[in-house]
Amino acid sequence: MNTVALMREIYPVGFPVMSAILGSMVGSFLGVVAERVPGMVMEEEGAGNLLFPASHCPVCQHDLAAWENIPLVSWLVLRGRCRQCGTAIPLRLLMLELVTALFFGLTALFIPGEPALFSLWLLAAFLLPLAMIDWQHQLLPDCLTQPLLWAGLLLHLVDHTLPLKDALVGGVAGYLSLWSLYWAFRLLTGREGLGYGDFKLLAALGAWCGWQALPTLELIAALSGIVGYFATRHANKNNRIISFGPYLAFAGMTVFVYQVACPTF
Repeated sequence: MNTVALMREIYPVGFPVMSAILGSMVGSFLGVVAERVPGMVMEEEGAGNLLFPASHCPVCQHDLAAWENIPLVSWLVLRGRCRQCGTAIPLRLLMLELVTALFFGLTALFIPGEPALFSLWLLAAFLLPLAMIDWQHQLLPDCLTQPLLWAGLLLHLVDHTLPLKDALVGGVAGYLSLWSLYWAFRLLTGREGLGYGDFKLLAALGAWCGWQALPTLELIAALSGIVGYFATRHANKNNRIISFGPYLAFAGMTVFVYQVACPTF
């Protein structure tokens, strides 16, 4: 029995609580990823990188003290505003920390097996910032989608939860399915209905979930996209561009959680 399994057995409540705390810290870092990667990809002046400059208010440039960087707690203590200039701290950052904390805690409580648990956490660590970035910027950066694809292939190479051949075919078929749809729509209408980042994200999800799951992935993404469109059309009535990445991410997370919880899927 490894150390993590022993901790889960000895601390059946404490382990999920510690996992939730870890999740909030991971969520805090993912917020940095979601906020900085678009600027890095588009080579904006002063975009920096994931480590530098230190966390600061983007308006007044106030460097955050250590106590202002505590996941969840700092946002609540500061009432969602910069201590120096009073600028609102985006609610999405708090929600990202909260969602990640809840996901880590609940999966630690209910998902058996440490490899399955850690693979879920890794997938979530990629999909959450990808969903946020695409929702805000209509962008799915290669620096996230490509490592996600390789991580899925390596997972099945090492853990054998899925035949590596199925993962490879899933990656290729995932890319080609949306690529074909893109060109069919473009030839018929003369417009672009999808972005190349969507192809790459579905390729990565195909590598994680296998080619057999692709119809389910696409169906869940399409249905959730329709629901999301009607739920947000009044708020975004001046923006006709629909980000498909968040719905692909939701579908991928849903299918992979189901596969881990029900291995006969």
